[in-house]
Parts: sequence; structure tokens; C-alpha cells
Amino acid sequence: MEKQKLSKVYYSLLHWHDFRMKLFVEGILSGLFAGIIIVAFRFLLEKAESLRAFVYLSFQAGKGELMILWFLGLMSVAYILHWIVTIEPMAGGSGIPQVKGAILGMMKMQWLRILAAKFFGGVLAIGAGLSLGREGPSIQLGAMVGQGISRLLGRTKMEERYLLTSGASAGLSAAFNAPLSGVIFSLEELHKNFSPAVLMSAITAAVTADVVTQQFFGYAPVFRFAKLPDLPAYYFVIVLMVGLTMGILGAVFNVGLLKTLSLYEKQQNWLKGPRKAALPLFTAGLIGFVLPDILGGGNDLVNQLAGTQFNFTILVVLLLGKFFFTMLSYGSGVPGGIFLPMLVLGALGGGLFSQIMVYFGQMDAMYMMNMIVLSMAACFAAVVKAPVTGSVLIMEMTGSFNHLLPLILVSMIAYLVADIGKVKPVYEALLNRSLRAQGKAYTGLNPGKRQVIELVVCMGSQLDKKKVKQINWPHQALLISIKRGEEELLPRGDTRLATGDYLYILAEENQLQALRELAAEGQW
Repeated sequence: MEKQKLSKVYYSLLHWHDFRMKLFVEGILSGLFAGIIIVAFRFLLEKAESLRAFVYLSFQAGKGELMILWFLGLMSVAYILHWIVTIEPMAGGSGIPQVKGAILGMMKMQWLRILAAKFFGGVLAIGAGLSLGREGPSIQLGAMVGQGISRLLGRTKMEERYLLTSGASAGLSAAFNAPLSGVIFSLEELHKNFSPAVLMSAITAAVTADVVTQQFFGYAPVFRFAKLPDLPAYYFVIVLMVGLTMGILGAVFNVGLLKTLSLYEKQQNWLKGPRKAALPLFTAGLIGFVLPDILGGGNDLVNQLAGTQFNFTILVVLLLGKFFFTMLSYGSGVPGGIFLPMLVLGALGGGLFSQIMVYFGQMDAMYMMNMIVLSMAACFAAVVKAPVTGSVLIMEMTGSFNHLLPLILVSMIAYLVADIGKVKPVYEALLNRSLRAQGKAYTGLNPGKRQVIELVVCMGSQLDKKKVKQINWPHQALLISIKRGEEELLPRGDTRLATGDYLYILAEENQLQALRELAAEGQW
């Protein structure tokens, strides 16, 4: 079976044009089915959130007898979520680290089980009011659709990774009506290269999923900001200050999230079984009476900020409440992401920052909404350390297409602040935690299992400008093909590699990290 799949890889490399066209068609299929599933996911989430709002309105109307039933329902949800995560642990949490691990060959996922578990678990957890986002589950749902298509069609491991990436791209596109962000995030954060094959399939999947989503939810951006005025050039000093502030907030978020996960692990004596999910769900039930705006992902809260100027004290309460409740919710390990909550925190932080600037006469009040938009991009860039995705994502989600320059600027400043603080990207840190929990690391995985690995030669890497025979390849790794643009080169000992070459190497899975280090950018 393994030899048969390797022969399929050789055939694909020899017929590269046909292979890319096949990926194009499979990208459309991934986008179509991922779009349909995520439309259903978003629809059920909206219904669950409407039900939650109706319940609390009923309490305010004097129907207190429903309160006991409501809290019993929340505890029942805790038992169901515990059962879901127990039978399918890979469905817990955001889902993005799991997809990242699968693309890197570090984790194994059973696509159909995870698809069902993540779908229903996400609806229950987010719908019940936990401060979790729909985007992480949507990305994992999309990736599982891509993997399912690969498995059903009997594709190779190399092709499956392309389809995992394409499905993830479709997932983010459908979650936020943001096809360009879906492509950039899946390539920048997950796949880690922009090869023509994966780029084509990711774009087709994202666009197809977005078309499906727009048929049900319309064409409007997810966040409803009115047309924002253009920022004057002299405001770019304030933009730098926003980047600095949100970089610090993002670093605090990352550290706080990892500390919370460690704290949950240390409380195994009394926070075990269903009680782990029951704690944040019971807290959500109480919060619904005093601060309902921080329940759920927070999409409506951002829209309120876009149309209403909140009191400074209220913003502080919302920021602190959302921060700590997000920590409590995500630490429980139930299905749900941190993508949207981190954007909400950025928006609240931006609201506080802009009010301070206006109070001290450093900024005109007409630009307050601009600062909220920029703060979301900056917070994302600091937490995820993906500034390009952050800039494009907020541009698409708010419709602020004339703010690309300040969005990029503020994202890069926030990224640099987090980098100076030596804060690891949140999804990489979460992936490392999961691997350590499974007794795994970046090396030593699946020894003896061979597959074809795609690498791109980066400028200044150990491969750049070197002849094939001069390179210290891992033991028994075999370079089988070189793609340079549209040209295919037959590898020989005297073949000199160049920046941008795509290499296809037959190697064991546990050699993946060593090969990536050879191709990584550096000075040699």
C-alpha cells in the first residue's frame, strides 16, 4: 500500500500540471462542503444565542421558576461536553493547533468523528454562553472536510496536507466572510509555505466557501462599522502607540492563557470529569444576570462598540470580565476557539485607549472607531504573531479597505512588541503543550514511516546556492524532484539549488523537522 501511494506521488510530480488541476477541483469540493457545514454551524449558534437571550429576558420578566431548569440545563451541557471530549480528545479546544499538528505530520485525526464532535460540541459550548469563538472550530471543521475528501478519494499524504490546508482556508472564510484572510492564515500560520499547488487549492476552497456562506448570511462584513474617515498622516504617531499598547495586551493574553491551562491541570483533584466544564458554565449562568455582553464569542459586543460610545468605567469592566471569563472558558478544554474573543479584547482595549487620548486632547473623537479597528488587528498580530493575516482579516471583517497601510503598520508594531517580549505564537505554544501531553516532540515521530515532503528553499538557508552533493541530508532521505517556477529539474549531484526552489524529498516522518531546518531562512 505504501509503495502504491509513493508511486502516485511520483506520477503527480511527473504530471505536475494535471496534479494542480486536480487540486483545483478538490479545492472546490472542499470549499463547497465546508461552506455548507459551517453555514449550519453558524445558524445553530445564532439560534442558541437567541435562546439564551430569551431565557434571561424571561428571568427579568419575573419567570424565576425557569432559573432552576436553566442551571440544570447548563450542568447537563457540562456532562455532554465532557463525554464529547472524552470520546474524541482532538475535538477539544480551538482546533487550530490540532490542524497545525496534522499538517506537520505530528498528529493523527479521524476526520468523521472529529467533524461530528466539534460541530455539536462547539454549538453547545458557545451557545451556552462560554467566551469562545466559532472560528477555531470552523477551521477544524473545514480541515476535516478536506481530509475526508482525501481519504475517500484515496489520496497520498502529500496531497492530504494540501487538502487539510485548503479545508482550513475554507473554514475561516466561511466563519467570517473573509476569503482572502482564510487563504493567508492557512498558508502563513498552518502550511508555512506558499507553493503554487497549495495556493491554488486554498484560494478555490476559500472563495467557494465564501460564495456558499454569502447565499445564507449576505454580503455585509461581520463587524458593522460605518464608513471610517481616513486617518491623517500625523495620526500615525498615535497608531504606533496603539501597536505598542496592544502588543502588551496580546502578550498578557498569551501568558494568561497558558497559565490558566496549567492551573486547570494542577486542580485535577476537584476539577475532574464534568466539573471541569461545569465551572465555567455555572459562571456563565451567573454572568448572564450581571454582564451578559461578555457571554459567547462577542461579535455583538464589537458591533455595539461600533455604534455606541461606552462609558470608560463600563469599558474597563467589560475588558476585565471578558479577559478572565475567556481564560476560564478556554482552560476547561471544551470545543471552542480564542480567535473572536481576542478580537473583542482588542476592540475593548482600543475603545479605552481612544477615550484616554480624547480626554487628554491628543486625538479628535471622530477617529475613535478607527482606533478600535486598528486595535483588533494589533491584538491579533501580537497573540498569533501573524501580522499579515491580522491586517487583512480586520480589513475584510470591517470593510475598512482604505485602512490597509495603518493596519499593516499597527500589526507590525504589535508583533515586534510581542517578539521583544519573547512571547511565543499562541497556536504554536498550544500545539507544543498538546504534543508534550502525548509524549511527543518535533522529532522522533513515526520513525520508519516514509513519505514525500515538500520544502521551499529560503534565502540564506543551508540549501541556498549549494550543490545537492554538498548538503548534509538526513540519513536515507532522497531528493526526487525540484520545481523551479514551471520548470522541473532532475536532481543530480552537481545541481545547484536556488532561493524559491520547491523540493520534493522522500524521507521518514521523524526527519521532517531536520529538513525544515535545512531549508529555513538564515545566514550561512
